[in-house]
Amino acid sequence: MPEVIRVEDLRRTYRMGTVEVHALRGLDFAISEGQMVAIMGPSGSGKSTLLNLLGCLDRPSAGQYFLGGEEVGRKSDDALADVRNRRIGFVFQNYNLLPQLTALENVELPLVYRGLSGSQRRKRAEDALAAVGLADRWHHRPMEMSGGQQQRVGVARALAGQPDVILADEPTGNLDSTSGEDVMRLFLDLHKTGRTIVVVTHDEDVALHTERIIHLRDGAVVSDEEVPPERRRIPGEVQAQ
Repeated sequence: MPEVIRVEDLRRTYRMGTVEVHALRGLDFAISEGQMVAIMGPSGSGKSTLLNLLGCLDRPSAGQYFLGGEEVGRKSDDALADVRNRRIGFVFQNYNLLPQLTALENVELPLVYRGLSGSQRRKRAEDALAAVGLADRWHHRPMEMSGGQQQRVGVARALAGQPDVILADEPTGNLDSTSGEDVMRLFLDLHKTGRTIVVVTHDEDVALHTERIIHLRDGAVVSDEEVPPERRRIPGEVQAQ
């Protein structure tokens, strides 16, 4: 399968006064189209820094980042913003939904910056909400939905942009175990349709839903292994809460 993500000798160094902090120390890995991969590591391992680089929210200090075969790590701020908007879908631990907007409006909002017509935005948002099992929640606001439903709105928002890759940052971190399983079940169903999904987590139970786990420690990759079928967690079909 074609590669969606490739990083080569990826490094990120921050300067704090006279002290240099090496957050990433020469990462090398690739993620193929359609893979579902977990990036794991303890606090301070470099997970958040790597997520920011993969999501084009930051630039590497050295090394290269290729997205769909294109080197994007050195692009201008405007070009990076365009890459984020068109090619990356984000799912956040805290949902990041606007409370005054309905589910449909929350999903539509990022599409405004694509220049799509109102009818195109509405169709994409409706289709995305239906895909995550929320066709009957279009007009509900976040406070009228459970945490699991809010996270599924977040997934629908990422899907509506038709991205090359979905980056999920601790997507079950604010959910109880049942809702968390439901969200991971949703990701697995999306993965079966060919979506490329990268889940950043500290939770091994979450990581075991994926087919491959990249472990970070002290800014370096310490292991990169496929999850054996006998260890993989594969829940049943998605069911709305």
